[in-house]
Amino acid sequence: MKVLSIKEPYATLIKDNIKHIETRSWKTNYRGELYIHASLAKSKKEILLNPKINHVYKDSDLNYGYVICSCKLVDCVYMNDDFIKKIRNTPEYDMGIYQVGRYAWILEDIKPIEKIKAKGKLNIWELN
Repeated sequence: MKVLSIKEPYATLIKDNIKHIETRSWKTNYRGELYIHASLAKSKKEILLNPKINHVYKDSDLNYGYVICSCKLVDCVYMNDDFIKKIRNTPEYDMGIYQVGRYAWILEDIKPIEKIKAKGKLNIWELN
């Protein structure tokens, strides 16, 4: 299975079907089923409060070190000014880094799974 490691709380936001775009500095040509792994590394925001979605995560709510959901990676969009303008007034904007030259990975069909313990890796990796 192909897996992408994402820092918390962003991985759990995906699992909970709140976040549908993962922003990256690099593109991928891969399309298809992808599992989301909550990395052991913490983001700078250990607790996320997003007033646009009115959602709070405490550290104990998060899933550090586990593969937590499946989804379909359906597109990888190069961010230009027009794309960023469309996203700017949505909750997604506060859950990613939206800058010209970065990429928006579009996720659909997100489904929680029974958690699988895993160390995680950079880039898209294989869990055997």
